[in-house]
Amino acid sequence: MESQTPVGRKITLNDIAAGCGVSRATVSLVLRGSPLVNKLTRARVEEELRRQGYVYNRAAANLRRRTSSSVALVVNELANPFFAEFAAGVDEALGEAGFVTLLGNTGESVGREQAVLQSLIEHGPGGIILSPAEGSEAHAVLATVGAHTPVVLFNRELGGTLPEYAHWDRLMLDNQRGARLATEHLIARGHRRIAFFGSHDDSSSCRERHAGYLQAMQAAGLPVEPHWRVECALTRVDAARAAHALFEGGAAPTAAVCYNDVAALGLMLGLNQRGVRPGHDFAITGFDDIAEAAMSTPSLSTLSTAPRLRGRQAAELLLARLRDPQAQAGTVIAPVELVVRESSCPLS
Repeated sequence: MESQTPVGRKITLNDIAAGCGVSRATVSLVLRGSPLVNKLTRARVEEELRRQGYVYNRAAANLRRRTSSSVALVVNELANPFFAEFAAGVDEALGEAGFVTLLGNTGESVGREQAVLQSLIEHGPGGIILSPAEGSEAHAVLATVGAHTPVVLFNRELGGTLPEYAHWDRLMLDNQRGARLATEHLIARGHRRIAFFGSHDDSSSCRERHAGYLQAMQAAGLPVEPHWRVECALTRVDAARAAHALFEGGAAPTAAVCYNDVAALGLMLGLNQRGVRPGHDFAITGFDDIAEAAMSTPSLSTLSTAPRLRGRQAAELLLARLRDPQAQAGTVIAPVELVVRESSCPLS
């Protein structure tokens, strides 16, 4: 029997049932592995499933039957206040939909990420929201979570490529534009020697923000010295320790575009230790607008990303994927907004 399914329309159980002359209930039993279907009927249904290219999403079926009541959230650094707010938003949205959140933290370790994902998958979550650790590869994550587990990637891309059957959605911040806005703001305030401070180039979000910084510097015809790019772990302690690198190797910068607010707040500590007053002698911008940014001394100019709202948005993307597992994978770019406070002082 020739399939009458229009090109581009999602194939349903009714299509499979009509194609091999059985009931929809029988097709459903075959997909669930029920022993109630005899071998010949099972073989006929399975052949029709292959012929029509039907893809069974077990996680979506779990959602319909409510056999999975959880969603896993895996972040790369829970100590970062941004991710605490992001996780709160995820949990709010999932809770409203009747799910609980299983939380894992990788600490920017690829090995830890694999272990966390393996452990969480054993609990049978309906899906995963993942902010990848630096250096994460698509093939390794896919091998761990499986092709039928819905995944939403947040703010970072995985290395390598995913096969077409992995319908993974993406929620990304407008990283390049945000860093460009911050750099343009410092240039407008008279700064010409501007550094890019924090994180590592193993992170796609860091590469994007660094690209935005370079774009603004090049557009203004400004040079970029090698020692103005300072990498460090995204903790205040590590950022404070790395502050000295800005003043070694040639002309010192008068301002820095920081990868995020944690790096910026750490840099402030390091500058104060050197007798350099942030917001007076040295201008700084962050990225994220965590709650503390407005309360720091000086208050931090930064890019607002609305982390709690982003968490809700990530959860909603995953829930939408569970409702419609065959939908085309999508990428959402969340906007950012420059918030000017005291730390981005004019050049004195």
